[in-house]
Amino acid sequence: MKFADPVYFLLVLPAVVLFVLYVGGKVGRGASIRYSSVGLVKSAGARGLTGGKTFTALLRLVALCLLAAALARPQTGTGEEKTTQQVIDVAIALDVSGSMATLDFHPDNRLIAAKREAQRFVKGRPNDRIAFVVFAGQSVTQSPLTVDHRAIQTLIDRVQLGMLEDGTAIGLGLASAVNRLKGSEAKSKVVVLLTDGVNNAGEVDPLTAAGLAKELGVRVYTIGVGREGESILPINDPRFGTRLLRVQTQIDEKALTTIARRTGGRYFRAQDGRELRDVFEEIDRLERTEVSVERFTHFEEHYHLFLWPALFLLLFEILWMNVVRVRLP
Repeated sequence: MKFADPVYFLLVLPAVVLFVLYVGGKVGRGASIRYSSVGLVKSAGARGLTGGKTFTALLRLVALCLLAAALARPQTGTGEEKTTQQVIDVAIALDVSGSMATLDFHPDNRLIAAKREAQRFVKGRPNDRIAFVVFAGQSVTQSPLTVDHRAIQTLIDRVQLGMLEDGTAIGLGLASAVNRLKGSEAKSKVVVLLTDGVNNAGEVDPLTAAGLAKELGVRVYTIGVGREGESILPINDPRFGTRLLRVQTQIDEKALTTIARRTGGRYFRAQDGRELRDVFEEIDRLERTEVSVERFTHFEEHYHLFLWPALFLLLFEILWMNVVRVRLP
């Protein structure tokens, strides 16, 4: 409970001082008449009460304190919050082509590392809507925009190599991700595209997809996944089982950089798990959700809790002075 106008308590201070002085015998001693005997008064039926004046003064002081408290407007407040979120809609496009099995993210391959960091990214953005697209030789939408981040993380976890026809359709994957954001009214629309290769499949050229993204106001962050030079790629041979091949990493960095620049995004290169995590953290910093909170407090007046007792005490004093206490002549 709080008092909206506590200044009214200053009215009580003089009364408190006078009461203390009165009780202490400094002031308030009225005229007195000496009697040789009070027998005559007692025979007249007078009922004197010891300390009657002090009691009356105390009643008036308490009533005054209660009136001052009522005037000070006692209140209790109920807090309310109005939250305004300027969310960001994000579409993640993940390359699941065969080359993502390359073992240069020791001890994991590229796909496992990309899945892990993508899940961490999703978990760190609880206020945003997120869509998920995978691509290889073709593109498939795993989830449209949703706030069910647990479902998105589950879908990312279930992604496997070989789930799509092999190839690297970067343009088609980007176009599918942009299409997921087509009807979005969010303040910011973002695509995060991860790939480790060169566009060699699909009907959509990567730069054409970038033009579509720019037209729709979608910012694209591209990530080239994998080390430069020679790496180890395990392949399944029907006759000899799993074999390890030495392959050269080929990432079309020029195209990925152009896509990012045209749409207002950035291109990143991640050659190990630590760099990939840093890339996602950088994108997370660049595309933060804005949440503004306005706080309101509704106050309820409680002056009646003090006013009624004050009125009761004043009424009681009137009854005391005129009925219970008998003044001596």
